[in-house]
Amino acid sequence: IISALLYLFTFSATFYINPRLSASPRRFLFIISNIVITVLLVLYFLANYIIIWPVSALAGFSYGMLMPNLITSASLINDQKTRERLISLYSVGLSLSLIIGPVFEDYILSITSNNYRLVFLYFVPIAVAGLIASIWIKFPETKHENRKRAFKNRSLKISILTITTYNVPFAALSIFLTLFAISRFHISGALAYSPYIYFFAVSFITRSFMTVRPFNSIKSPLLISIIITAAALAAFPFLPNFLSFILVMMLLGIPHGSVFPLSTIIISRGSSLEERSAVNSYFMAYNNILFMIIPLVFGYIVGIIGYSVSFFLLIIPVIVSSVALYWKYSNDEIFSYSSSNRGRVRKNASKIIYK
Repeated sequence: IISALLYLFTFSATFYINPRLSASPRRFLFIISNIVITVLLVLYFLANYIIIWPVSALAGFSYGMLMPNLITSASLINDQKTRERLISLYSVGLSLSLIIGPVFEDYILSITSNNYRLVFLYFVPIAVAGLIASIWIKFPETKHENRKRAFKNRSLKISILTITTYNVPFAALSIFLTLFAISRFHISGALAYSPYIYFFAVSFITRSFMTVRPFNSIKSPLLISIIITAAALAAFPFLPNFLSFILVMMLLGIPHGSVFPLSTIIISRGSSLEERSAVNSYFMAYNNILFMIIPLVFGYIVGIIGYSVSFFLLIIPVIVSSVALYWKYSNDEIFSYSSSNRGRVRKNASKIIYK
């Protein structure tokens, strides 16, 4: 329930607040949100069963002000390859945090006799470093930001269909995967968490490759990611042992590493600077909706037909969104990034004023 509350307030920030702000107040709230997160880590250390609710709500709102603006900032470079390399590098940072964060947390718990409250205090220096860095994050200032036009932007529609091919199953996997492993293979909770190490490691490698070698045409890499996702989900009812489960998790790490940066690259290719902040905000808001709704629906389905078949059924939204994506947009210039599209982006980029 607390996680749902956090996602709800993140959605409020990404969908209602951030798209309606111009660059100056958006930058101000971005820095304030970094300050708030630093303070909230201390409040989590002090929290009781009452305080944790408003603290979590504030945390969700603050993260909602951070994520879309970080993506937008990464996409402001004029040169295509440099811009898309930076977007992938941002995704590498996310993957790295998913690897280092749990390791750091386990280490802290080992030296503090499993004192979970102290974990929050040990992350305060990292939050302070983020606060200092936020001062230098660049925001685009354009004369005519158009929120309504951004909502209708085709790159938003394409990115939503693209991310749906993976984040619908991942929203369920992130919550229920450990429970599935314990139930299916009769292993301990600690061992059931271990596949995430391989999963995020493969994701990190995938995003690192995309940083070093950015794709010009993204149609084929995206199609490969979709096929891997569907094949891995289809394997769930037939997994014979825990090792096979780890291998499937490693396979799923590939689309986890590729689909999110590909989605944000699509936005950077198909949106003008006047639209980009709002488009990124709506894109992140959609992801928040998925992570609020999918676990609830999936949990209900699991209660009726069990884990294995439920994971298998996640192929359906993957196929539906993939067919819709390629049926309507397979020939769109966003996938190949034509020279005319590059010229349009350069023209829009010339209008930028940094604050």
